[in-house]
Amino acid sequence: MNQIIKKGFLLLTILIFSGLAYNGFAQTTKIRGRIIDSETKEPLPFVNIAFKGTTIGTTSDFDGQYFLETRTPSDLLHISFVGYKEQVFEIQKASFQTINVELKSEAFDLAEIIVTPGENPAHVLLRKIIAKKEANNPSRFDSYQYESYTKMEMDLNNIKDSFKNKKIMRQFQFVFDYIDTSVITGKPYLPVFITESLSDYHFQKKPKIEREVIKASQMSGINDNASLAQFTGKLHQNINIYDNFIDLFNMGFVSPIADGGLRYYKYYLTDSAFREGSWCYHMSFKPKRKQEPTFIGDFWVADTTFAIQNMQMRIAKDVNLNWVKDLVSNNEFQKLNDSTWFLKKQNLFVDFMITEKDSTKQMGFFGRKSISYKNIKLNQPLKEEIIKLDNNVIVEETALKQPKEYWDNARPYQLSERESGIYAMVDSIQNVPLYRNIIDVIQTFVTGYYVKGKFEYGPYYKLYSFNEIEGNRFMFGGRTSNDFSTKIMYNGHLAYGDKDNKFKYGLGFLYMINKLPRETFGAQYKHDIQQLGKSPNAFTEGNILSSLLKRNPNNKLTMVNQLEAHYEKEWFQGFSNTLKFRYRDINPTKFVPFNAPDVSGETPVSGITSSEIELRTRFTRNERIIMGEFERVHLGGPFPIFNLYLTMGMKDVLGADHNYQKIDLSIEHTIELPPLGNLYYLVTAGKLFGKVPYPLLHLHEGNETYAFDPYAFNMMNYYEFSSDQYVSLFVEHHFNGLILNRIPLFRKLKWRTVVSGKGLIGSLSDKNNGSLTNTEAKMIFPNGLSDVSKPYFEASVGIENIFKFIRIDAMWRLNHLEDNPYQDFENFGIRAMFQFTF
Repeated sequence: MNQIIKKGFLLLTILIFSGLAYNGFAQTTKIRGRIIDSETKEPLPFVNIAFKGTTIGTTSDFDGQYFLETRTPSDLLHISFVGYKEQVFEIQKASFQTINVELKSEAFDLAEIIVTPGENPAHVLLRKIIAKKEANNPSRFDSYQYESYTKMEMDLNNIKDSFKNKKIMRQFQFVFDYIDTSVITGKPYLPVFITESLSDYHFQKKPKIEREVIKASQMSGINDNASLAQFTGKLHQNINIYDNFIDLFNMGFVSPIADGGLRYYKYYLTDSAFREGSWCYHMSFKPKRKQEPTFIGDFWVADTTFAIQNMQMRIAKDVNLNWVKDLVSNNEFQKLNDSTWFLKKQNLFVDFMITEKDSTKQMGFFGRKSISYKNIKLNQPLKEEIIKLDNNVIVEETALKQPKEYWDNARPYQLSERESGIYAMVDSIQNVPLYRNIIDVIQTFVTGYYVKGKFEYGPYYKLYSFNEIEGNRFMFGGRTSNDFSTKIMYNGHLAYGDKDNKFKYGLGFLYMINKLPRETFGAQYKHDIQQLGKSPNAFTEGNILSSLLKRNPNNKLTMVNQLEAHYEKEWFQGFSNTLKFRYRDINPTKFVPFNAPDVSGETPVSGITSSEIELRTRFTRNERIIMGEFERVHLGGPFPIFNLYLTMGMKDVLGADHNYQKIDLSIEHTIELPPLGNLYYLVTAGKLFGKVPYPLLHLHEGNETYAFDPYAFNMMNYYEFSSDQYVSLFVEHHFNGLILNRIPLFRKLKWRTVVSGKGLIGSLSDKNNGSLTNTEAKMIFPNGLSDVSKPYFEASVGIENIFKFIRIDAMWRLNHLEDNPYQDFENFGIRAMFQFTF
């Protein structure tokens, strides 16, 4: 992931926010404005605006606002509304213009009209649309294939003259010739990242198979990179208006044609017309209540089939969504035969806001993505070579090497001379020294490493820390950069404590045998302190935050000499094995003693040596992943993640003292439950076979800091419970504002509630129960460590999205409340964490 961030924070943002869209450059004709009544000055909704002589048009929204953008306009803009005089305006092609209109009412002599009560005709039409949803949903086909052209763009918006004239911007003056204006927001913007891709997409329902073969990909604003090319296709976003809920930024928005749409929207039947060979009805919709994840917009639906021809959706202004000021989605369908409609274009525009201040004055970013579909094939079996592909997304070897002529033929439109210049301008930004310096600062902050040539220094948050064993700890470390190699990465560190006066160190490497599917080999040796019994999410040793946020004396650390070597093989996307050899020499301290039973009392043990072989199997499906040259981040997916660990301890190998076997299984998943939020669960279970000292048992994951750890028991101490067989369950539900959005006092704060519960039960066989004072026990437990045959429970209620970054939980330890002179635990506590959520 480091390589991604190195190429710019903007790029990282667009990858994380994958699913952005909208199309248009300076050579398109853009018109926006507002339509009001000339006498009352009230906004007029549902006014028809169209380029005369074409079917390109729109209607004004409930605030009277409208916008139009096209490459093929006529010379005149026609505006009409029942009861008002029509107006026609000449337009300037290939430019942006604002046309505000005041319509004058027109008097008519009308015959007597008798109004009788009845159902809203829009509701009648909506029920017919819902009844036909299954027949019109693109996912109904057993299989389909198509070719797609995708363009992604990130723009810096709201650029003011005062900003352009700053001294620091002198090196960038050449870019301001390419400033354009958004037709949706009216804000000026400057493209800073553009990417295009052409791919073949293949889908099969049973068994479910998705494959995307990217035939061509080019990026401006970053050097060509095959890993990043994966994110320029369609597979990483799925906006289907026929689904009841549309997932945008991890929030389930209610589709305007959801089965329960009448509970969330008001509908208006506004027009009917003959469009593209079909008689169609025009409907508008808006939310019934504030702050619910809903849209405002309109759609055209074909008669008889009741298939959606075109739908434009804009998020409601008060939706509880972070960082997003505006979002507009447009889905256009094409008629393949008398009864079949399929996607033609998909567009999504997102206006990201950095601060809560006046968005008309503050700079931010536009994210845009557009997808065009052609060569659609329905219900044709997938070819065997497509099914056998070992990854969902494949980037062909020639994809990054296609010439200009190839792209001229691949695009659904021709670039103008100005548009071609924008691509060159975006690439030129990378050569400006100031730009590179800004990227270096951002990269250091996000990754923790400062890159200089072929070496990366860091992480900076480990330069200084403190604990009761080492006193003040100073550390210097780093790793080789991608300029050194994209096949092998070396790393190392050296640390020193002024209390124990000892040096600690570590050395290792990671070799990338193959990137897709992933195949790696690596080794790591370290002589350093460790916290046994911490969760994989806990602060690593030497992190300054673990020192600052401690709630108990930080003295349960153990000196460990560890050698670890691994071989990782991904067989196909979502299924991988990792074979690992691990040697450890664990040494006691006065805070964590190792004592064996003796007739006369206790005998100190100098250390524990173990040698293990571990086989990890990981399986999931349709997972989203961001990859750098060596690292990758798993973003989850629609299916649970299974992890199975099989471990064998080998006595006498490198002096190891024990034979044993372990099996550990975990299942974790986040279930989207719109509109109720989302539910996360983690189930773990394990069993150890054999006789081992307590440091080799399962030391259950405690947390002795005030930082919230989602993978630990936050009210449990380190070295409090251990097991040789156990089952645990973590459950956490995020309501995403469902509760607090309905309380007026809290609505403006946009806080969100979260509740969680954690439970654990385990046992110790007599041979591993070091708390028993008999000669069968291998090692006496330190004071305060016991089994957990009596289940342990804790629960919390929290508020997240405080200042957008902070989550604070009130936590209760529900049992094991007996006084323990050796464990300083809390029955109630407050825990906090930083988190980035939309």
